[in-house]
Amino acid sequence: MDTFKALIVRENNGDVSYQVEEHTKKDALDDGEVLIKVAYSSVNYKDMLAVQKNGGVIRNYPMIPGIDLSGTIEESADPNYTKGQQVLVTGYDMGMTHTGGFSEYARVPSSWIVRLPENLSMKEAMIFGTAGLTSALSIFELEKNGMNPSLDQAILVTGATGGVGSIALKILSQAGYKNITALVRKENQIQVAKELGAQKVILLSDFEFTKKPLAKQTFNYILDTVGGELVSNLLPYICYQGSASLCGNAGGIKLNTTVLPFILRGINLIGIDSVNISQDFRQMIWAKMAKEWKITDSTLFTEISLNELPDTIQLLKEGRHLGRTVIDITK
Repeated sequence: MDTFKALIVRENNGDVSYQVEEHTKKDALDDGEVLIKVAYSSVNYKDMLAVQKNGGVIRNYPMIPGIDLSGTIEESADPNYTKGQQVLVTGYDMGMTHTGGFSEYARVPSSWIVRLPENLSMKEAMIFGTAGLTSALSIFELEKNGMNPSLDQAILVTGATGGVGSIALKILSQAGYKNITALVRKENQIQVAKELGAQKVILLSDFEFTKKPLAKQTFNYILDTVGGELVSNLLPYICYQGSASLCGNAGGIKLNTTVLPFILRGINLIGIDSVNISQDFRQMIWAKMAKEWKITDSTLFTEISLNELPDTIQLLKEGRHLGRTVIDITK
């Protein structure tokens, strides 16, 4: 194929625009040892930021965004990878400083590639995508800090109907957790969160936050996807020796708190990074997602074409997006 379709983001005198365009492999793709014919991509909050003015994601223009992709190797200069292999790529600099997954073709460094795990299709890999990887990493780290389905521990998931939160609810439910509370912003999200596995759902507007540094011990573990003021307000409610994982900043990047929950209740605050984790760790987590944590047949997702992507980006921007959106690049 001499030409291919890709979503291109351009900047002109401070204004940012994006649209699907036709390009050639040579003039639009960044360097790398492996050329992939992309089958699927997925839409993440970070992808929405990438196409906004001052979004803080893309560093140079023009750029093909998309931090996730799955597909089949077309060409490889690395003997460890051969034509026809099915692979996936998430994170690193893809869609930021290196052309990404919103494209029929992608060229990437071989060190970024994960071989598609057994029992996982290319589409299922993108139902998970970075959001699923982040959810799985959050749960993995919380379990390292004592979260256990055999114990009656109270678990809170924030942003529970978004990409990361919706998959987290499904994995927790499948893993056997029975005391899961979802925190949501809108009434129409309550039933969605219950269908995803939450036993209790709290509207953010109904939650009685305290102004004191310590509140009633309510949650053993918090899986936070929002960040900012919400996290600051939730820390006083964590039980003795409980933990909170942080993986998002849609609610802001500042954290205003006191040391008291940490030194009087011994709580842990765990940062979750899905971009630069080691390949061995990445492959291990993907293997769990393909086996005991595989929830792709029951999670909330929508499938679209590349041409429909701008509508989904707008839903994300307006806070009206639910679950995951998978892009079938072949459509």
